[in-house]
Amino acid sequence: MEPDTDAPTSFTALQAAIAQRQNSLSPRLRQIAEYALSNPNDMALETVAQIAERAGVQPSALIRFSKTLGFDGFTEMQRVFRTRLTDNMPNYKERIRALTEGGPGLSDASRVLEHFIDAGINALEHLRQELTATDLDRALDLLERAEHIYVMGQRRSFPVAAYLGYALGRLGRRTVLLDGLGGMLRQQVQAIGDRDLLVAISFKPYSEDTVDICRLAAENGVPVLGITDGTLSPIMPLAGVTLAVEDAQVKGFRSLTATMCMAVSLIVALGQRLDKDKAGR
Repeated sequence: MEPDTDAPTSFTALQAAIAQRQNSLSPRLRQIAEYALSNPNDMALETVAQIAERAGVQPSALIRFSKTLGFDGFTEMQRVFRTRLTDNMPNYKERIRALTEGGPGLSDASRVLEHFIDAGINALEHLRQELTATDLDRALDLLERAEHIYVMGQRRSFPVAAYLGYALGRLGRRTVLLDGLGGMLRQQVQAIGDRDLLVAISFKPYSEDTVDICRLAAENGVPVLGITDGTLSPIMPLAGVTLAVEDAQVKGFRSLTATMCMAVSLIVALGQRLDKDKAGR
């Protein structure tokens, strides 16, 4: 693929450029793209050699990836990743490296807890930085307007879906949890109309069923609210509104700290909206 002449100058533009090119990237460059968007702090703070080792590629592939996006080299691209880091977080590099490398003592129960607490704090800070009030308001608009709300999440995402299904029901919203019990998932989905809402929750490795249901809903004109983990998620292009969450991870074990925090926040904010509407009427 030929590089563009104009390179992105902001992290948001860089995300968009990667998403736009994802289908035309080679498998190796797509691997780098996924790593870069999942680990933007490493991309901003580490050397080419360190990033290449963690991403499982050669340093030359990182340089080729940079040029594909229109940069002269890796250093120029890294400057864009650095723009997203705030000046009031001087110890961010040390915390990211500590979480990535793990360190000794992970077999001790108290150390395991400590690592997950630190990872959860970091994920919550990232959520506060990246998720905008506009994104939340657009999600709340969908939840408030929908006649029926259908919620779907499988495997690791299921606890979030189950909570949203329960809590939305407590708010008086007509809610259906798409659990596919008895192999009836397709039949459950057939009832969704264009005045309803599908809330789809999926993280890497993405559930094929969730992606398929999202695609079916989008094709039928059903609004989709996606809760997923990055620009390259297959949920994102299918959703009218996406809430992106990069949750805590320690040695390959992922928690739901930030995702559940966001889910609870959505429920509380929606409840406040509904109370105001009721008081106004």
